[in-house]
Amino acid sequence: MTSVLIVGSGPTGLTLAIELARRGVNLRIVERSAEPPTGVRGKGLQPRTLEVFDDLGVIDEILATGGEYPLIRAYKGGEIVQEVRLDEIREPSPDVPYPNLIMQPQWRTERILRDRLAELGHEVEFGAELTGFEQDDEGVSATLGTGETVRCSYLVGADGGKSTVRKQLGVGFAGETYESERMLLADVRTRDVDHDYWHAWGGEAEGEGFAVCPLPHTDLFQLVSLSPAVDDLQTLVTKYAPHVHLDEVVWRSEYRVNIRMAERFRVGRVFLAGDAAHVHSPAGGQGLNTGVQDAYNLGWKLAGGSEKLIATYEEERMAVAEQVLGLSTRLYRDRDMKRGDDTNQLGLAYFGCALSVGERGGERLGSHFEQQRGTGWLLIEQDGGVLAVRPDGYIGYDGDEGGLSAYLSGFGIEAPLTRASS
Repeated sequence: MTSVLIVGSGPTGLTLAIELARRGVNLRIVERSAEPPTGVRGKGLQPRTLEVFDDLGVIDEILATGGEYPLIRAYKGGEIVQEVRLDEIREPSPDVPYPNLIMQPQWRTERILRDRLAELGHEVEFGAELTGFEQDDEGVSATLGTGETVRCSYLVGADGGKSTVRKQLGVGFAGETYESERMLLADVRTRDVDHDYWHAWGGEAEGEGFAVCPLPHTDLFQLVSLSPAVDDLQTLVTKYAPHVHLDEVVWRSEYRVNIRMAERFRVGRVFLAGDAAHVHSPAGGQGLNTGVQDAYNLGWKLAGGSEKLIATYEEERMAVAEQVLGLSTRLYRDRDMKRGDDTNQLGLAYFGCALSVGERGGERLGSHFEQQRGTGWLLIEQDGGVLAVRPDGYIGYDGDEGGLSAYLSGFGIEAPLTRASS
Protein backbone atom coordinates (compact mmCIF):
# COMPACT_ATOMS: atom_id res chain seq x y z
CA MET A 1 0.00 0.00 0.00
CA THR A 2 1.19 3.52 -0.78
CA SER A 3 1.91 5.46 2.38
CA VAL A 4 1.17 8.94 0.97
CA LEU A 5 -0.57 9.92 -2.27
CA ILE A 6 0.14 13.53 -3.25
CA VAL A 7 -2.30 15.18 -5.65
CA GLY A 8 -0.68 18.06 -7.55
CA SER A 9 2.90 18.59 -8.70
CA GLY A 10 3.47 22.30 -8.17
CA PRO A 11 6.10 23.54 -5.70
CA THR A 12 3.98 22.42 -2.73
CA GLY A 13 3.46 18.87 -3.92
CA LEU A 14 7.05 18.50 -5.07
CA THR A 15 8.48 19.81 -1.79
CA LEU A 16 6.34 17.34 0.13
CA ALA A 17 7.39 14.48 -2.16
CA ILE A 18 11.09 15.26 -1.64
CA GLU A 19 10.60 15.51 2.13
CA LEU A 20 8.97 12.07 2.19
CA ALA A 21 11.31 10.46 -0.33
CA ARG A 22 14.47 11.36 1.55
CA ARG A 23 12.96 9.66 4.60
CA GLY A 24 12.23 6.47 2.67
CA VAL A 25 8.44 6.91 2.72
CA ASN A 26 6.53 5.02 0.03
CA LEU A 27 4.79 7.75 -2.00
CA ARG A 28 3.17 8.58 -5.30
CA ILE A 29 2.63 12.04 -6.76
CA VAL A 30 -0.02 12.44 -9.46
CA GLU A 31 -0.81 15.40 -11.69
CA ARG A 32 -3.90 16.04 -13.79
CA SER A 33 -2.02 17.90 -16.54
CA ALA A 34 -0.42 15.83 -19.26
CA GLU A 35 2.90 17.69 -19.04
CA PRO A 36 4.72 20.27 -16.90
CA PRO A 37 3.48 23.88 -17.10
CA THR A 38 5.35 26.46 -19.13
CA GLY A 39 4.09 29.79 -17.80
CA VAL A 40 6.04 31.76 -15.21
CA ARG A 41 3.20 32.49 -12.75
CA GLY A 42 4.96 32.89 -9.34
CA LYS A 43 8.57 33.98 -9.54
CA GLY A 44 9.73 35.24 -6.12
CA LEU A 45 11.51 32.91 -3.67
CA GLN A 46 11.68 34.34 -0.16
CA PRO A 47 14.71 33.95 2.16
CA ARG A 48 12.96 31.35 4.33
CA THR A 49 12.10 29.26 1.26
CA LEU A 50 15.75 29.42 0.20
CA GLU A 51 16.70 27.94 3.57
CA VAL A 52 14.25 25.10 2.90
CA PHE A 53 15.72 24.54 -0.56
CA ASP A 54 19.18 24.40 0.99
CA ASP A 55 18.02 21.57 3.24
CA LEU A 56 16.37 19.78 0.30
CA GLY A 57 19.60 19.87 -1.71
CA VAL A 58 18.56 22.20 -4.53
CA ILE A 59 19.86 25.60 -3.42
CA ASP A 60 22.94 25.67 -5.66
CA GLU A 61 20.92 25.30 -8.86
CA ILE A 62 18.21 27.65 -7.63
CA LEU A 63 20.80 30.41 -7.09
CA ALA A 64 22.82 29.64 -10.22
CA THR A 65 19.80 29.89 -12.53
CA GLY A 66 17.88 32.60 -10.65
CA GLY A 67 18.78 36.20 -9.90
CA GLU A 68 18.15 39.11 -7.58
CA TYR A 69 15.30 41.45 -8.46
CA PRO A 70 16.34 44.31 -10.75
CA LEU A 71 15.71 47.99 -10.24
CA ILE A 72 12.20 49.04 -11.29
CA ARG A 73 12.24 51.85 -13.83
CA ALA A 74 8.89 53.63 -14.09
CA TYR A 75 7.84 55.68 -17.13
CA LYS A 76 5.10 58.14 -17.96
CA GLY A 77 4.95 58.33 -21.68
CA GLY A 78 8.54 58.29 -22.83
CA GLU A 79 9.98 59.86 -19.68
CA ILE A 80 11.59 58.07 -16.73
CA VAL A 81 9.79 59.27 -13.61
CA GLN A 82 11.13 56.95 -10.90
CA GLU A 83 13.63 54.22 -10.13
CA VAL A 84 13.02 52.03 -7.09
CA ARG A 85 13.86 48.61 -5.68
CA LEU A 86 11.39 46.20 -4.10
CA ASP A 87 13.95 45.74 -1.35
CA GLU A 88 17.53 46.70 -0.59
CA ILE A 89 20.21 44.14 -1.40
CA ARG A 90 21.60 42.65 1.81
CA GLU A 91 24.80 40.77 2.54
CA PRO A 92 24.56 37.22 3.93
CA SER A 93 25.10 36.81 7.66
CA PRO A 94 25.49 33.80 9.97
CA ASP A 95 21.83 33.93 10.98
CA VAL A 96 20.45 34.81 7.51
CA PRO A 97 22.50 32.99 4.86
CA TYR A 98 20.08 33.89 2.04
CA PRO A 99 18.93 37.44 2.78
CA ASN A 100 17.59 38.46 -0.62
CA LEU A 101 14.46 37.71 -2.58
CA ILE A 102 15.43 35.58 -5.59
CA MET A 103 13.61 35.70 -8.91
CA GLN A 104 13.10 32.25 -10.37
CA PRO A 105 10.38 31.41 -12.92
CA GLN A 106 8.03 28.88 -11.38
CA TRP A 107 8.41 26.44 -14.25
CA ARG A 108 12.14 26.30 -13.54
CA THR A 109 11.66 25.94 -9.79
CA GLU A 110 9.39 22.99 -10.49
CA ARG A 111 11.87 21.45 -12.93
CA ILE A 112 14.67 21.69 -10.35
CA LEU A 113 12.46 20.07 -7.71
CA ARG A 114 11.39 17.30 -10.12
CA ASP A 115 15.03 16.55 -10.90
CA ARG A 116 15.80 16.30 -7.18
CA LEU A 117 12.82 14.01 -6.68
CA ALA A 118 14.07 11.81 -9.53
CA GLU A 119 17.44 11.53 -7.78
CA LEU A 120 15.53 10.13 -4.82
CA GLY A 121 13.83 7.54 -7.02
CA HIS A 122 10.41 9.05 -7.74
CA GLU A 123 8.70 10.62 -10.76
CA VAL A 124 5.59 12.73 -11.18
CA GLU A 125 2.79 10.75 -12.83
CA PHE A 126 1.45 13.23 -15.40
CA GLY A 127 -1.99 12.75 -16.95
CA ALA A 128 -3.26 11.04 -13.80
CA GLU A 129 -6.24 13.05 -12.55
CA LEU A 130 -7.81 12.33 -9.19
CA THR A 131 -11.52 11.72 -9.80
CA GLY A 132 -12.62 10.73 -6.32
CA PHE A 133 -11.71 9.13 -3.02
CA GLU A 134 -13.18 7.51 0.07
CA GLN A 135 -11.53 7.19 3.46
CA ASP A 136 -11.97 4.90 6.45
CA ASP A 137 -10.17 4.31 9.72
CA GLU A 138 -7.37 2.39 8.01
CA GLY A 139 -6.64 4.49 4.92
CA VAL A 140 -7.88 6.21 1.77
CA SER A 141 -8.99 4.66 -1.52
CA ALA A 142 -8.39 7.13 -4.36
CA THR A 143 -9.62 6.72 -7.92
CA LEU A 144 -7.60 8.10 -10.84
CA GLY A 145 -8.80 9.05 -14.30
CA THR A 146 -6.74 6.18 -15.65
CA GLY A 147 -9.17 3.80 -13.93
CA GLU A 148 -6.70 2.80 -11.23
CA THR A 149 -7.65 2.72 -7.56
CA VAL A 150 -4.82 3.64 -5.20
CA ARG A 151 -4.96 2.56 -1.59
CA CYS A 152 -2.92 4.85 0.66
CA SER A 153 -2.49 5.66 4.32
CA TYR A 154 -2.78 9.42 3.72
CA LEU A 155 -3.81 11.68 0.84
CA VAL A 156 -2.58 15.26 0.45
CA GLY A 157 -4.38 17.73 -1.78
CA ALA A 158 -1.81 20.11 -3.23
CA ASP A 159 -3.96 20.62 -6.29
CA GLY A 160 -4.39 24.38 -6.37
CA GLY A 161 -7.10 26.93 -5.70
CA LYS A 162 -9.76 24.89 -7.52
CA SER A 163 -8.76 21.82 -5.52
CA THR A 164 -10.72 18.67 -6.29
CA VAL A 165 -9.61 17.28 -2.93
CA ARG A 166 -10.95 20.25 -0.97
CA LYS A 167 -14.25 20.25 -2.85
CA GLN A 168 -14.84 16.55 -2.30
CA LEU A 169 -14.06 16.95 1.40
CA GLY A 170 -16.75 19.62 1.54
CA VAL A 171 -14.38 22.03 3.28
CA GLY A 172 -15.43 25.66 2.99
CA PHE A 173 -13.13 28.14 1.27
CA ALA A 174 -13.90 31.38 3.06
CA GLY A 175 -12.94 34.72 1.57
CA GLU A 176 -13.59 36.84 -1.48
CA THR A 177 -13.23 36.72 -5.24
CA TYR A 178 -12.89 40.20 -6.72
CA GLU A 179 -14.67 39.84 -10.06
CA SER A 180 -13.72 43.34 -11.21
CA GLU A 181 -10.06 43.00 -10.24
CA ARG A 182 -8.20 40.93 -12.79
CA MET A 183 -4.57 40.44 -13.55
CA LEU A 184 -3.10 39.65 -16.92
CA LEU A 185 0.15 37.68 -17.05
CA ALA A 186 2.11 36.87 -20.18
CA ASP A 187 5.57 35.63 -21.09
CA VAL A 188 6.77 37.75 -24.00
CA ARG A 189 9.79 38.53 -26.12
CA THR A 190 10.71 42.06 -27.17
CA ARG A 191 13.93 43.69 -28.39
CA ASP A 192 12.81 47.20 -27.50
CA VAL A 193 13.69 47.21 -23.78
CA ASP A 194 16.82 45.93 -22.03
CA HIS A 195 17.13 43.19 -19.44
CA ASP A 196 18.83 45.40 -16.85
CA TYR A 197 15.60 46.86 -15.48
CA TRP A 198 12.05 45.96 -14.61
CA HIS A 199 10.19 48.44 -16.87
CA ALA A 200 6.78 49.83 -15.89
CA TRP A 201 4.44 52.23 -17.73
CA GLY A 202 1.51 53.89 -15.96
CA GLY A 203 -1.67 55.50 -17.20
CA GLU A 204 -3.79 58.37 -16.03
CA ALA A 205 -5.76 56.30 -13.52
CA GLU A 206 -4.33 54.22 -10.69
CA GLY A 207 -3.75 50.61 -11.75
CA GLU A 208 -3.61 51.38 -15.46
CA GLY A 209 -0.61 50.40 -17.54
CA PHE A 210 1.68 47.40 -17.67
CA ALA A 211 5.14 46.24 -16.67
CA VAL A 212 7.67 43.86 -18.16
CA CYS A 213 10.10 42.09 -15.87
CA PRO A 214 13.19 40.37 -17.30
CA LEU A 215 13.37 36.70 -16.35
CA PRO A 216 16.86 35.54 -15.34
CA HIS A 217 18.86 33.44 -17.79
CA THR A 218 16.17 33.66 -20.49
CA ASP A 219 15.33 36.05 -23.32
CA LEU A 220 11.81 36.45 -21.91
CA PHE A 221 9.98 39.12 -19.96
CA GLN A 222 6.97 38.56 -17.76
CA LEU A 223 4.31 41.10 -18.70
CA VAL A 224 1.89 42.05 -15.92
CA SER A 225 -1.11 44.34 -16.26
CA LEU A 226 -4.09 45.27 -14.13
CA SER A 227 -5.66 47.10 -17.07
CA PRO A 228 -8.72 45.58 -18.72
CA ALA A 229 -7.66 42.59 -20.78
CA VAL A 230 -7.53 42.80 -24.55
CA ASP A 231 -7.32 40.03 -27.12
CA ASP A 232 -4.28 41.61 -28.73
CA LEU A 233 -1.56 42.35 -26.18
CA GLN A 234 0.18 44.65 -28.61
CA THR A 235 -2.81 46.98 -28.45
CA LEU A 236 -2.38 47.25 -24.67
CA VAL A 237 1.36 47.82 -24.94
CA THR A 238 1.07 50.42 -27.68
CA LYS A 239 -1.42 52.46 -25.63
CA TYR A 240 1.22 53.16 -22.94
CA ALA A 241 4.55 52.52 -24.71
CA PRO A 242 4.18 53.07 -28.48
CA HIS A 243 7.85 52.31 -29.13
CA VAL A 244 7.68 48.79 -27.63
CA HIS A 245 6.88 45.97 -30.03
CA LEU A 246 6.16 42.46 -28.82
CA ASP A 247 8.02 39.99 -31.01
CA GLU A 248 6.27 36.97 -29.52
CA VAL A 249 3.71 36.08 -26.86
CA VAL A 250 4.83 32.70 -25.56
CA TRP A 251 2.14 32.21 -22.88
CA ARG A 252 -0.63 34.24 -21.32
CA SER A 253 -3.19 33.90 -18.58
CA GLU A 254 -5.80 36.08 -16.93
CA TYR A 255 -7.14 35.55 -13.44
CA ARG A 256 -9.34 37.21 -10.88
CA VAL A 257 -7.90 38.28 -7.56
CA ASN A 258 -8.84 35.66 -4.95
CA ILE A 259 -8.19 35.91 -1.21
CA ARG A 260 -9.43 32.76 0.48
CA MET A 261 -8.58 30.23 3.17
CA ALA A 262 -9.90 26.75 3.82
CA GLU A 263 -11.91 26.30 7.01
CA ARG A 264 -9.90 23.18 7.79
CA PHE A 265 -6.54 21.87 6.60
CA ARG A 266 -7.30 18.28 7.53
CA VAL A 267 -10.24 15.88 7.51
CA GLY A 268 -9.32 12.45 8.81
CA ARG A 269 -6.52 11.05 6.68
CA VAL A 270 -6.77 13.77 4.03
CA PHE A 271 -4.79 17.03 4.17
CA LEU A 272 -4.79 20.32 2.26
CA ALA A 273 -1.64 22.32 1.48
CA GLY A 274 -0.59 25.26 -0.67
CA ASP A 275 -3.22 26.95 -2.83
CA ALA A 276 -5.68 24.17 -2.03
CA ALA A 277 -5.66 25.54 1.53
CA HIS A 278 -5.13 29.26 0.95
CA VAL A 279 -4.96 31.60 -2.04
CA HIS A 280 -3.39 35.04 -1.85
CA SER A 281 -3.33 38.27 -3.74
CA PRO A 282 -0.15 38.52 -5.82
CA ALA A 283 1.27 41.23 -3.56
CA GLY A 284 4.32 40.35 -1.51
CA GLY A 285 5.13 37.07 -3.21
CA GLN A 286 3.62 34.98 -0.41
CA GLY A 287 1.53 32.27 -2.09
CA LEU A 288 4.13 29.89 -3.52
CA ASN A 289 6.39 30.36 -0.52
CA THR A 290 3.66 29.64 2.01
CA GLY A 291 2.79 26.45 0.14
CA VAL A 292 6.41 25.29 0.30
CA GLN A 293 6.37 25.93 4.05
CA ASP A 294 3.15 23.90 4.40
CA ALA A 295 4.83 20.94 2.74
CA TYR A 296 8.02 21.34 4.77
CA ASN A 297 5.95 21.28 7.96
CA LEU A 298 3.80 18.32 6.96
CA GLY A 299 6.42 16.05 5.41
CA TRP A 300 8.46 15.13 8.46
CA LYS A 301 5.32 14.72 10.54
CA LEU A 302 3.74 12.26 8.12
CA ALA A 303 7.02 10.37 8.01
CA GLY A 304 7.05 10.26 11.82
CA GLY A 305 3.67 8.59 11.82
CA SER A 306 2.45 9.55 15.30
CA GLU A 307 -1.14 10.80 15.28
CA LYS A 308 -0.38 13.34 18.00
CA LEU A 309 2.51 14.69 15.90
CA ILE A 310 0.53 14.75 12.65
CA ALA A 311 -2.28 16.63 14.40
CA THR A 312 0.01 19.62 14.92
CA TYR A 313 0.10 20.36 11.16
CA GLU A 314 -3.34 21.94 11.02
CA GLU A 315 -2.83 23.93 14.22
CA GLU A 316 0.49 25.38 13.12
CA ARG A 317 -0.15 26.05 9.46
CA MET A 318 -3.66 27.49 9.77
CA ALA A 319 -2.36 30.16 12.13
CA VAL A 320 0.49 31.02 9.76
CA ALA A 321 -1.77 31.08 6.69
CA GLU A 322 -4.15 33.49 8.39
CA GLN A 323 -1.27 35.79 9.30
CA VAL A 324 0.25 35.73 5.82
CA LEU A 325 -3.11 36.27 4.13
CA GLY A 326 -3.57 39.39 6.21
CA LEU A 327 -0.16 40.67 5.13
CA SER A 328 -0.57 39.99 1.41
CA THR A 329 -4.06 41.51 1.42
CA ARG A 330 -2.81 44.69 3.09
CA LEU A 331 0.07 45.03 0.63
CA TYR A 332 -2.35 44.57 -2.27
CA ARG A 333 -4.86 47.10 -0.99
CA ASP A 334 -2.19 49.68 -0.20
CA ARG A 335 -0.37 49.05 -3.51
CA ASP A 336 2.73 48.71 -1.32
CA MET A 337 5.72 47.61 -3.42
CA LYS A 338 8.27 47.47 -0.61
CA ARG A 339 9.58 44.09 0.52
CA GLY A 340 11.73 43.08 3.46
CA ASP A 341 11.28 41.86 7.02
CA ASP A 342 7.48 41.66 6.70
CA THR A 343 7.57 39.46 3.61
CA ASN A 344 10.73 37.32 3.89
CA GLN A 345 8.93 34.81 6.17
CA LEU A 346 11.91 34.56 8.52
CA GLY A 347 9.85 35.88 11.41
CA LEU A 348 7.04 33.34 11.13
CA ALA A 349 6.88 31.09 14.19
CA TYR A 350 4.78 28.51 16.01
CA PHE A 351 4.61 30.11 19.45
CA GLY A 352 1.92 28.73 21.70
CA CYS A 353 1.35 25.58 19.65
CA ALA A 354 1.22 22.10 21.18
CA LEU A 355 4.63 21.12 19.79
CA SER A 356 6.29 24.29 21.11
CA VAL A 357 7.54 23.99 24.70
CA GLY A 358 9.50 26.58 26.65
CA GLU A 359 10.31 30.24 26.12
CA ARG A 360 11.80 29.77 22.63
CA GLY A 361 9.58 26.90 21.59
CA GLY A 362 8.22 27.59 18.10
CA GLU A 363 10.98 30.05 17.12
CA ARG A 364 13.08 29.66 13.97
CA LEU A 365 16.55 28.72 15.24
CA GLY A 366 18.53 30.87 12.77
CA SER A 367 21.90 29.15 13.33
CA HIS A 368 23.69 25.79 12.92
CA PHE A 369 22.44 25.58 9.32
CA GLU A 370 24.97 22.96 8.20
CA GLN A 371 24.21 20.75 11.18
CA GLN A 372 20.47 21.16 10.61
CA ARG A 373 20.64 19.65 7.12
CA GLY A 374 19.05 16.23 6.98
CA THR A 375 16.02 14.55 8.50
CA GLY A 376 16.73 14.39 12.22
CA TRP A 377 16.47 16.62 15.29
CA LEU A 378 19.35 18.75 16.54
CA LEU A 379 20.17 19.06 20.24
CA ILE A 380 21.91 22.26 21.36
CA GLU A 381 23.22 22.66 24.88
CA GLN A 382 22.70 25.99 26.60
CA ASP A 383 23.04 27.32 30.10
CA GLY A 384 20.60 25.51 32.29
CA GLY A 385 19.16 23.22 29.63
CA VAL A 386 18.87 22.31 25.96
CA LEU A 387 17.17 23.32 22.76
CA ALA A 388 15.71 20.50 20.67
CA VAL A 389 15.41 21.70 17.07
CA ARG A 390 12.83 20.12 14.80
CA PRO A 391 13.73 18.80 11.32
CA ASP A 392 12.18 21.95 9.80
CA GLY A 393 14.52 24.30 11.70
CA TYR A 394 12.14 25.47 14.44
CA ILE A 395 12.80 25.01 18.14
CA GLY A 396 10.46 22.42 19.54
CA TYR A 397 11.69 22.13 23.10
CA ASP A 398 13.45 24.70 25.28
CA GLY A 399 14.02 23.37 28.77
CA ASP A 400 15.80 21.00 31.08
CA GLU A 401 17.40 18.02 29.36
CA GLY A 402 15.69 15.74 31.84
CA GLY A 403 12.28 16.60 30.38
CA LEU A 404 13.28 16.09 26.76
CA SER A 405 12.65 12.36 26.66
CA ALA A 406 9.08 12.77 27.87
CA TYR A 407 8.51 15.54 25.31
CA LEU A 408 9.72 13.40 22.40
CA SER A 409 7.93 10.24 23.49
CA GLY A 410 4.74 12.22 24.07
CA PHE A 411 4.60 12.98 20.34
CA GLY A 412 5.88 9.54 19.31
CA ILE A 413 9.08 11.07 17.94
CA GLU A 414 11.82 8.52 17.26
CA ALA A 415 13.83 10.46 14.66
CA PRO A 416 17.62 10.69 15.08
CA LEU A 417 18.67 13.37 17.54
CA THR A 418 22.18 14.75 16.94
CA ARG A 419 24.03 16.74 19.57
CA ALA A 420 25.35 19.95 18.01
CA SER A 421 29.06 20.67 18.07
CA SER A 422 30.13 24.08 19.34
